[in-house]
Amino acid sequence: MSSSAPSADDDVFDEFLSDRGHETEIARWERSYNKLQCPECGALHPEGTAQCDVCDWRPT
Repeated sequence: MSSSAPSADDDVFDEFLSDRGHETEIARWERSYNKLQCPECGALHPEGTAQCDVCDWRPT
């Protein structure tokens, strides 16, 4: 049986990574009015952008 809900093992693993300086949250575009903003460099892009034109960041 497969589940999409996070498990206790996921929480322990995320804590392990976080304690060692790794990001554990899913990276997403930020919003700035009607534009998408890259969380890495802050560049603004139109809706529907798949990759940052400035730093090549992509949402995971």
